[in-house]
Amino acid sequence: MRCLILLQVLSILFSSCLDNYVHSSSEGSSYFFYQQPAYPRDCHEVFEQCSTHTASGVYLIKPDGYDKAFEVYCDNQTDGGGWTVFQRRSVDNFVKFKRSFSEHRKGFGFLSGELWLGNEKLSFLTNQKRYQLRIDMTNSAGSSFYVTYDLFRISDEWSNYKLTSVGQYDGTADFVIKQCPTNTIFGPCACQGTCADPEGCHKSCTVEETCICPAGFLLSGSDCVPQEQCSCFDPTFGVIPDNEGYFSSDCSEHCTCDDGSLTCARNLQCDRNAVCEERNNLRKCYCNEGYIGDGLICNSMATTRSPSLPTDCYDVYTAGSPDGVYTIQPTGWTSPFEVYCNMSHGGGWTVLQRRVDGSLSFNRNWAGYKAGFGSAGPNENVWLGNEILYHMTNQKNYKLRIDVTRTNGVNWYMNYDLFRVNNENNNYRLELGSYTGNAGRDYMSNHRGRDFSTPDRDNDAYSYYHCAYYYDAGWWYGNCYTANLNGVYDGNDFDLYRYYYTYYALRYAQMKIRPV
Repeated sequence: MRCLILLQVLSILFSSCLDNYVHSSSEGSSYFFYQQPAYPRDCHEVFEQCSTHTASGVYLIKPDGYDKAFEVYCDNQTDGGGWTVFQRRSVDNFVKFKRSFSEHRKGFGFLSGELWLGNEKLSFLTNQKRYQLRIDMTNSAGSSFYVTYDLFRISDEWSNYKLTSVGQYDGTADFVIKQCPTNTIFGPCACQGTCADPEGCHKSCTVEETCICPAGFLLSGSDCVPQEQCSCFDPTFGVIPDNEGYFSSDCSEHCTCDDGSLTCARNLQCDRNAVCEERNNLRKCYCNEGYIGDGLICNSMATTRSPSLPTDCYDVYTAGSPDGVYTIQPTGWTSPFEVYCNMSHGGGWTVLQRRVDGSLSFNRNWAGYKAGFGSAGPNENVWLGNEILYHMTNQKNYKLRIDVTRTNGVNWYMNYDLFRVNNENNNYRLELGSYTGNAGRDYMSNHRGRDFSTPDRDNDAYSYYHCAYYYDAGWWYGNCYTANLNGVYDGNDFDLYRYYYTYYALRYAQMKIRPV
């Protein structure tokens, strides 16, 4: 019965050519050629074999070796027809293309609109025959042009869907691409600074020449504007990146950029227990050894904390207090702050990170992760802050517990018998002890001894890949794929793995520490 249903469906889609595949006869006896494919392998076979189905539209195909048929959009009007469309974009930007590896593997979008067919389908498709690639484009002025390549093939998943061949180029793009928008010039491909990040770069360039901003201009959205038009421009300091600040050469002036608004303070003076100098490419007032503060005010480390305040949640636990938000002040820290204290699993855990939904972005720069963000509430997203983590984890020996909930409802935990964060001069390097737990493996194994990276500061182990920038999150990246608990919360989950093992998607994560 299942075969009959399939044949009925096929007869609707490919009625004029189905007889060529399912039935024949020899010397008066009928038989079926089951070894013949029941579906066309690509849009070219749809176009060639089904004479009554030559209009552009959605058809079923099944490439050699692929486990089941799937729908594609066939372009049967362009250049002779038979083109299998695997990517389409428009100015509507209705479909988001900044997605994870797994989403690009499976494909996304709409067959008659913006789409990405999927790397797995594309791999099977391009390795069954020799294929030509055609790219049709329309620029902002309405001019259309195209390029073609005579051999297009990508590899399989184990080779990261590598673009193995494109062949020889042909097309009409040469004269059109030189029509650059206002305030841009056609020149060698280079990283482009923006008003928000004047020293930063977009994705690495993949073409030799393109439209770029000239000297003295920066990107504001998709437009190149004079740097003086950036909202955080100061004649002394130039353009200041968002959420960052700069001191003058004598530290008497300080300007900061907060959400595109520039604020400057004048006639400043370093504390008598501080010095104005540059460290790690940042000039400011730095407190002398034995003192702590912002450089404008420095307090002796021996007198900064109130002896009545707990230094961590374990002090709260030993006082007999339940779960909740408490005020603590670690040794050496300048002022009290709130944390969530969790009294399960032995009690006394200080929560340093929590993900419950996608309402709070973890795509923050170095300054954001240093200071911390979010709320200490019991069901709130939070990152306690790298500077606090440094002071807290160096006042005692701490262990770490990570609790996660997968999208299928399974709960995992990972325990580490040592957790310590180094200071900023060492890029908040992670020290991590031995693993125990029920997660099946040590997902943090690649991150031991690694420096912290953020989208604006690349400290990861790769020399050719900026993990924090590509995955929109700060983390101790030993590689880009495993245990990134700060990754993008896309819809209802985020990935513990961002590579092959994407079925380890998480709905909830929490990191907490207590003294050993």
